[in-house]
Order: sequence, then C-alpha cells, then structure tokens
Amino acid sequence: MEKGKVPLDVPTIRAAVAGEAWAVEKVVEQYADEINRLATVKKKMPNGKVKRVIDEDMRQALITKLIESLPDFKEEL
Repeated sequence: MEKGKVPLDVPTIRAAVAGEAWAVEKVVEQYADEINRLATVKKKMPNGKVKRVIDEDMRQALITKLIESLPDFKEEL
C-alpha cells in the first residue's frame, strides 16, 4: 500500500461486495494509482521520442474487471 493511504475498512468492503455504489467508488479510488500504472503504455511521438501515457480504454477495462470481481470476494476475517 502506498505511503499515506488508509486501507479500506471492513464495512466498506462488505458494502462494495454487496454492490453499494458509494463503496464501489471507494474501492476504485483505493486502487486508482495501481490501475493507472497498469494502464500506462509507451507511445512513440511524431518527433521520435517515447512518452508514457495512460491508455484510457485499458484503464476503463481494468476498472470494469475490478468492479465485476467484487461480488466474488471471499471475506476471511
């Protein structure tokens, strides 16, 4: 976990698994940096330089997969 980020609490996780929109949003926010990292690609610019950019389609696909996976989360506390 990144420095300064507060982990999600159990009630929020339970609510996200149940499909509560506010909780799902918090889960997505929690993983936003990792999602952006995974969706970052190298793009060759017209001047020949390579630039790192976030592929928005890939980012949305990762968010969708995360949201779709929430109901399958098994709580082991």
